[in-house]
Amino acid sequence: MIVMEGQMDTYATVETQTVTAANGISYAYRSVGSDDQALPLVLLQHFRGNLDNWDPALVDMLAQRRRVIAFDSVGVGATDGRTPNTMAGMADDAIEFIDALGMERVDLLGFSIGSFVAQEMALHRPDVVNRIVLASAAPRGAAGMHGWRTDIIEGVGAREATAEGYLHAFFCDTPEGLDAGQALLGRIYGERTVGRDVPTSWQTRQAQYDAVTEWGIPNHAMLERLQGIKQSVFVANGDSDPMIPPRYSYLLAGLLPDARLKIYADAAHGFLFQYHDEFADDVDTFLRI
Repeated sequence: MIVMEGQMDTYATVETQTVTAANGISYAYRSVGSDDQALPLVLLQHFRGNLDNWDPALVDMLAQRRRVIAFDSVGVGATDGRTPNTMAGMADDAIEFIDALGMERVDLLGFSIGSFVAQEMALHRPDVVNRIVLASAAPRGAAGMHGWRTDIIEGVGAREATAEGYLHAFFCDTPEGLDAGQALLGRIYGERTVGRDVPTSWQTRQAQYDAVTEWGIPNHAMLERLQGIKQSVFVANGDSDPMIPPRYSYLLAGLLPDARLKIYADAAHGFLFQYHDEFADDVDTFLRI
C-alpha cells in the first residue's frame, strides 16, 4: 500500500492531488486523516457533485480516526475522460482509482448515486470492499426509481444549477431544514477559497442521469443481486428525502444479508450534512464494530 504522509490539513485546506491509474486516467483526489490502524474510507459523491461538494465539517469528523479519501470519478471535475453512463462503469472506474493508490482493502461511503456505485463495487470486487455505508440509497430495479420527479430534476439537473434548486432537493422546507442548508452552503463555498475543483460538465450531468434512469428500470430480478453483498452495511436516509425516498432504505435493509438502518428526522436528501456530527459518530461506530 502507498503510504500517504499525515498532515494537519482540514478538508477545506488540503491540497488536491492526482494519481494516474492503469486505465490511463488521471484522477483528482483529496486525502485527510492519518490513523493507520483503520482502513481508509473512500467517499463516492452525489449527482453532479465534485470534490468541493463534500461537507468539510463531515469529512473532518470522519477523518478523526482514519484516512478519508474523496475523489472525482472519470470525467467529473478535474479528473480526465468522459463520465460513463452506467453505474457499473462508474464502479469499475472507482476500483481503478483504488488500485492506483495501492489500497488493497477499503471501507466505502456512497452518497446518492455514489451509493449505487458502492453496491456495484461490492459485487464487482468484493475482496476490496470491507464495510459499506449507503446514504440516501436505493437498490437497482426497484419500482418507482426510473428517474426523478419533475421538480427535483429541474432543481438539480438544470443546465445552470442554482442554490434554490439544491436546497429544494437536499433539505426540508422547514426553518430547521433551510437553516441547515444555508449553513452547508456557507461551508462548501466559504471555507475553501483557493484550489477549488473544476465544475462538473454537462456531459457528466447527462451521463449520470442516464445511469440513474437505467438503474431505476423496474426489474424485480435485479433485487436478488443484493444477496451477493455479504459485507456489513449501514443504510441511512432522511425521513423526507424527495429524490430517493426512505422506503428504499427499508427495502435495502431488508434485502441485504447484513444491514442496519437509521432514518434521521426532519431531514431530506442532505441529511448527512444537516446532521454531520451525529452521522459521523454513527459511521464511526459502525466502522469500528
